[in-house]
Amino acid sequence: MWRAGRRVPCPAGAPVPARTRGAQCATCTALDRSSSIAADTRPDDPRAFAVYLAHHGSVVKVGITAEERGSTRLLEQGALSSTVVSTGTLMAARRSEHLLTTALGLPDRVAAQRKRTARARPGTPGERAAELLATAERVHALPAWPPIGQTPREPHVTDHTTAYGLPPSGLVPTAAVQPLEPGQTVTGRLACRIGSDLYLDTAAGLVLLDTRLLAGWALHPAPGDAAFTAGLEPLDDPREPQALF
Repeated sequence: MWRAGRRVPCPAGAPVPARTRGAQCATCTALDRSSSIAADTRPDDPRAFAVYLAHHGSVVKVGITAEERGSTRLLEQGALSSTVVSTGTLMAARRSEHLLTTALGLPDRVAAQRKRTARARPGTPGERAAELLATAERVHALPAWPPIGQTPREPHVTDHTTAYGLPPSGLVPTAAVQPLEPGQTVTGRLACRIGSDLYLDTAAGLVLLDTRLLAGWALHPAPGDAAFTAGLEPLDDPREPQALF
């Protein structure tokens, strides 16, 4: 875990299961959350925080991020487009987030599978901008907006798809890399990176690699002609209608 700008090793030296999407054991994860913005255990953080709306295809979510981080938090979560609606203190940002969740029904989390499905049909920047601006208008129309400690911001939509290299036609992987085992090889040409996901062009087609599965593994470069030996799980095409029966 990170403390005071440095990495501290696990006190128990606990192994991390291959299927875990992270590099920490349960104890280290709990310790990390004991000093975390996300877990509300650092209420005295003096930095300015922004309240944002993030577009994830089929849903717009609300969240907060330190203003000094710019768009980094949005890129980490794989938002397709975003806009800031207010800035101010941390606790006021939390109150704002809660207000938008309860008053407008905006979620503060989006499941990874829902984000991946949205990448198959990302739509156009103009369509996403229109939806974000309409949501921002609803935000600013709230009688209690913004809570004390936050200053409203004129919405300006930023499109993030060009930063990822996400094509307008979308991405539809045919398979996903399964949890790794020692000695396995992952090869391919990087087609796109969004959040923690890599999309690789391989001999088997477009493959999704959740890089959280790589956490804790010692990685070594493979020869250019190395074969892809990691296990693959076939994926359904999210664009195809699902059968009712």
